[in-house]
Amino acid sequence: MPKKKGRLEFVKMKKEGEQVAWVTAYDFPTASFVEQAGMDMILVGDSLGMVVLGYQGTIPVTMEDCISHCQAVRRGAPNTFCVGDMPFMSYQISDPDAVFNAGRFLKEADMDAVKLEGGKRVLSRIKAIVDAGILVIGHIGLTPQSSGPLGGFKAQGRDPESARFLIEDALAIQEAGAYSLLLEAVPPELTQFIAKKLDIPVYSIGAGGPCDGQLLICGDMLGLFEAFTPKFVKKYANVAEIETKAFKEYVNDVKTGQFPTDDHCYHILKDRQEEYMEMLKEYE
Repeated sequence: MPKKKGRLEFVKMKKEGEQVAWVTAYDFPTASFVEQAGMDMILVGDSLGMVVLGYQGTIPVTMEDCISHCQAVRRGAPNTFCVGDMPFMSYQISDPDAVFNAGRFLKEADMDAVKLEGGKRVLSRIKAIVDAGILVIGHIGLTPQSSGPLGGFKAQGRDPESARFLIEDALAIQEAGAYSLLLEAVPPELTQFIAKKLDIPVYSIGAGGPCDGQLLICGDMLGLFEAFTPKFVKKYANVAEIETKAFKEYVNDVKTGQFPTDDHCYHILKDRQEEYMEMLKEYE
């Protein structure tokens, strides 16, 4: 069984220049495959709203949705560091509310850490959660929960003014006690600068290579989510094509009588066949 990594291991990996590989997962089988592959971390992202539940965005995702999927992932990956993604309005209202909901990820779903979006505006939330003894990953750049004020799902930090804001957010998040930071959809030059500037690990999702690790959405990299594919995604498979082909073959087999065959059936016990047929005649 693989040994679960923790905060100290991730800090050591940063110091030694070893990249952290992590992906999202939302269910038991995917989590078990991810663990077998030797992944360092799993994020049970609120992206499940789009990838699994069919919403147009992440806003409708509830705490109950997240907890349920986190529980399934933990059952599938008991020896992998798992992070629960705090959904919209689970931490925005108040510090006590944020601490309570963050605690649910640990108490009910056995997560190792939580992730929440935002920079300076959520610093008191980060500090309160950390003070409660819970590991926190910060998340800045393109933050889907606040994509409206950002002008939609667009890359961030591409000009000096917005880059300055992100640098200041990153420094503040570290100061608040977050153990690592996720940058989404920002230029690699900015990612590299922040990764070198911060003592905590800095990870990328669509933010280039020069940092401490990479995150991808499992549905994107496996070709499961067909609505759109972000520019930064490398597809490692086309599972949607494979599944659709299999379903089409099944439909054809059923329609043409090729399934089921005798091999797919349970038969009457050999020593009871005559008795069995006599019983059926009683109901003719």
